[in-house]
Amino acid sequence: MTGEAAEEQIGAAVDLGSTSVHLLVARVVDHRIEPLIDESVFLGLGAAVEGSGLLGRAGRTGLADALAGYARDARQAGASTITFVGTEPLRRLADAARIVAEIDAATGVPLHVLGHEEEAFLTLIGVTEGRPVEHDVLVVDIGGGSSEFVSVGPGRRAIAVGLRLGAARLTGRHVKQDPPGLDELTELRKAAAEAVVAAPSSRPAEIILVGGTASNLLKIVPDGRLKRRLTTSDLETAFGVVAGHSAEALVERFLVRPARARILGAGAAIVEAIMARYGVGEVRVAEAERDDGSRGRRWFLHLVHRFNDEKNAECHDD
Repeated sequence: MTGEAAEEQIGAAVDLGSTSVHLLVARVVDHRIEPLIDESVFLGLGAAVEGSGLLGRAGRTGLADALAGYARDARQAGASTITFVGTEPLRRLADAARIVAEIDAATGVPLHVLGHEEEAFLTLIGVTEGRPVEHDVLVVDIGGGSSEFVSVGPGRRAIAVGLRLGAARLTGRHVKQDPPGLDELTELRKAAAEAVVAAPSSRPAEIILVGGTASNLLKIVPDGRLKRRLTTSDLETAFGVVAGHSAEALVERFLVRPARARILGAGAAIVEAIMARYGVGEVRVAEAERDDGSRGRRWFLHLVHRFNDEKNAECHDD
């Protein structure tokens, strides 16, 4: 009703990605989000995918315990809704069905496993906050095991494509040294360029990158956190920094997240390939103030509460 105060809700979302498992608890008022708890744990689900293909009993127990703790923290913070969302590792692990069942039993919260397109569309909603776009935009969510591309423009439907192209995945296949050798960086760049050929055709006026790999790349280039953009020159700088520093040195000198440090070379290769694929000289990094990027998914909460509002509206209509 017009003039009434907006109803306040507290909700929680947990994103299970290849590199990190991230909890966000936030107060939502009229779709404006005020984070209350915002934290990640690095469980390496992507490593299990690339290894045996199974998380295994010990891994499943550790994951269920972590999510039970997250659910407890969310409820103590007043969350009325909790949403668990799984992405690439849950799409590929051979024991994914068992993981889903055990998490439900341990937490009382169902785990929703997203397809590539669903994940891409959620990313788009988060970046645009659900508002109509005013120019052609390509949003790319660079994850550890996959990347989701979604292209949208005024008056046309969004097109989403998911590629098995992730920074951790590329690193595991092509990098053995720390820091990576120049030949390994060359292999990363070649593999990334070959993979993005399958990305959707588009002529974007702007490319927006989402994810912790992209936001951590900003830390190792001049004024990256300030300008929140990466240029072709920045990427050459990034390759040089990665080649000249061990993962430990990247953490100590540039404050890169430990779980991201070893995969930054692959991340730079993926960004370079995207820029070349679409013929652009720079890209923007969304929510660059977060160390692990907007894959922390404020957009999950945004979507959860939009769904709740829609359900409430349907009830009133009935």
